[in-house]
Amino acid sequence: MRTTIDKAGRLVIPRSLRDRIGLAEGGEVELELDGAAVRIEPVSGGDLREEAGLLVIPASGGRITNAAVRELIDADRHGR
Repeated sequence: MRTTIDKAGRLVIPRSLRDRIGLAEGGEVELELDGAAVRIEPVSGGDLREEAGLLVIPASGGRITNAAVRELIDADRHGR
């Protein structure tokens, strides 16, 4: 997949790639040189937080499975 760097040095990471690794607007990323390449990884916090009555799960770069969501709901219901 190709993209173009603008005059300010910015580039757009296509949505399909952002979605695959869990990048979201305003999220932090870690940049690392890997030979002649640049490696981009989402920075994930380890703490759950509540916003407007909803549980916010930090981005991990991976997909959240239905089983993981059920486990979090059960843990919340049982006060674990």
